[in-house]
Amino acid sequence: MRRKIQLGEGETERVACASASAFRGLDAVTGEVLGAEELAGRVGWLTSLVEALCTEVTSAHWNRPDLAQLASGKDRSGARLPSNAWMAVRTLGWGSAVPEGLYVPDRVRRVAEEQAGRALRSAWWRSEITDAILATWPAGPDAEPMRRTEAEWAALRKACPDGQAVATSMLRTRTRQVAAFQASQGCVPVDVCALEGAPGGGRQVVLAAADKQLCTLTRCEDAPAHYGVLTVRLPGRPDPRTRADWHPTVIRFRLPPTVPLAAALHAPTLRLRGGRLRLDVAFTTAAPKTRRDGHVRAVAFDYGLNTLLTGGTVTLTGGSQPTVATDGRPVFFRPGGILAKADRLRILGEHLWTKAAHLQALVGGRTAAGHGPEPLTTAKLAVLQAEHAAVSRRRTKLNEQLAEAAARFMVDHARALNATVIYLEDLRDMEARGKGRTLNTRLSSSVRGQIVTRTRHQAAAYGIAVVIVPARGTSRYCPRCLSTFRHHAAPDNPKPGWKWATCPNTACGYSADRDVAAWQRIGARGLTHQHTTVLDRSSGTYVIRRTVQELDQPVRHTPHPGTVPSSGLPQPGAVGDRTKAGPTRNRPVPRQRRRVPAPPGSPAASTTATGSGGKRPAGRQPQSPRRHPQWRGRRQAPHTMSTPARHQPYGARLGAGFHLHTHATPVTSRAGRPPGHPRSLSQDRNRAESPTPPRKA
Repeated sequence: MRRKIQLGEGETERVACASASAFRGLDAVTGEVLGAEELAGRVGWLTSLVEALCTEVTSAHWNRPDLAQLASGKDRSGARLPSNAWMAVRTLGWGSAVPEGLYVPDRVRRVAEEQAGRALRSAWWRSEITDAILATWPAGPDAEPMRRTEAEWAALRKACPDGQAVATSMLRTRTRQVAAFQASQGCVPVDVCALEGAPGGGRQVVLAAADKQLCTLTRCEDAPAHYGVLTVRLPGRPDPRTRADWHPTVIRFRLPPTVPLAAALHAPTLRLRGGRLRLDVAFTTAAPKTRRDGHVRAVAFDYGLNTLLTGGTVTLTGGSQPTVATDGRPVFFRPGGILAKADRLRILGEHLWTKAAHLQALVGGRTAAGHGPEPLTTAKLAVLQAEHAAVSRRRTKLNEQLAEAAARFMVDHARALNATVIYLEDLRDMEARGKGRTLNTRLSSSVRGQIVTRTRHQAAAYGIAVVIVPARGTSRYCPRCLSTFRHHAAPDNPKPGWKWATCPNTACGYSADRDVAAWQRIGARGLTHQHTTVLDRSSGTYVIRRTVQELDQPVRHTPHPGTVPSSGLPQPGAVGDRTKAGPTRNRPVPRQRRRVPAPPGSPAASTTATGSGGKRPAGRQPQSPRRHPQWRGRRQAPHTMSTPARHQPYGARLGAGFHLHTHATPVTSRAGRPPGHPRSLSQDRNRAESPTPPRKA
């Protein structure tokens, strides 16, 4: 199977991963059809062998000299180590040893050594951070590592390699880890190998390290756009003794719809989940190149709590002195229902965890006293643990759906407005502490990291760059004149708060939601600091690490299309400003015809045929409901968020998105879509190239 694709001018390779499930296989030696349980069992035997070999290598070389040797990229003679982890491990003489009495192919040993080499290489960065923290550890009986002075934090960053790029949250997390070790052991650890245990194999099989003698991946000849065929050698027994115990197994699985027909497939990673075989299939496609700088139009977004995303468009005007302009039209993404659901699941999970911990304490107490656990208590504990695991999986899935919808929202707006970059604020250093119990919980439950990761993945398909901008001062200063804001609880409430911002400069007088003002500052800071954008190699994200005060400039607000400018001369197609500036005048309302008899003695009763009228019935007149709760609101278009055709939740087809209470500003313009690109990521494949899959007989 080809692993490279043809690239055109201005294109680059984009590597992505899609997950698929396999429910049956075919033993090529015996001709036996393997069901889901039998197939998962054989893959489980392979996973156990690989994990045992991998753990053997990592445990034997989990020390600082070996980590430094592998991270240096050179062997003992000074020669350069290969880039592949398994080849580097074998060059250093750290190969795995097969237990006596078992037969394991050399390609399986490669997979185990590849996973071990990757785990050891990734530990070196943590080792350097830990060494810097231990070298600058405060001494003395009254020293508090978490409350260091500015000079001590600066010394810690100086001791770290590329310390200015390390997030403060990472330094604080490692400091807490060392403090916990000191509290339990009575001394600080020597290095990261004493602080942490040796990593394991991860309960997976990375087939990318093997060659065609172990596995091959091809597309199905009958339906190449929808199905793939994996042929891999699996053990026929838990303890394979000879080569004959390893049987080639053919596994046919359905490719996810996100894998286009023109993509080049790579060897997958096998893992078990819920008793079923899952395949993480990597594939490569062609995508436009992203630019580090040279952007003229951008979209910027600010994170919030109630309104998760608030953003808009900013443009860098040309000339000798470029300025940043915006029309001031904000767009919003409000997943209130999802956040409420996540909070309810969190409370339920905490309740289940508390009950399980109580039962675990009872079982531990009886065990310590020399008595056996009660069967009823053990059964209750197993049920609670299973329920807690199910709630945790539901929370994880809900957060993934929220991050996917938020990323799609930002990318769609960027494409519709012909923007080439998305600016997001850097909130890695924001910690949930000292802000109250409720606010701390909401901050710690956010999914900002997942949103950034999925936004980068979706934006790369259209050549849109994602740049992280420093967040300091974005909500503090006015975007028009850079004066210090005054924050209020509401526009009509002068009580100090955090939601509304008012500029004290009488010449400016700007008043808006603080999130609306923040996204303008984020966009302006990103456009004016383009030349300082760098690529963070650890995350692969464009980052602006430092800001220059002289480059921060006010944002010029342009009039909305269709408004009358201050000169009084209407623009072509302009209409008058209809902003409400006074009370609405009373207008005559036509009287509706009564549908019940008029009360006796009223003027309307004398005009009836009998002249006496009638008695008004008790209660209100029955009326048919005019509004259904599952309908979308006035300001929500039917195409707010797309929903896959396979999953139609309640109310989604009426415009509520994948969740009933998710409201977002609709993307009404598609004129900015790049030519030759699909409408959405779920429609990457052309229907002509990917016809409807055939029905199963």
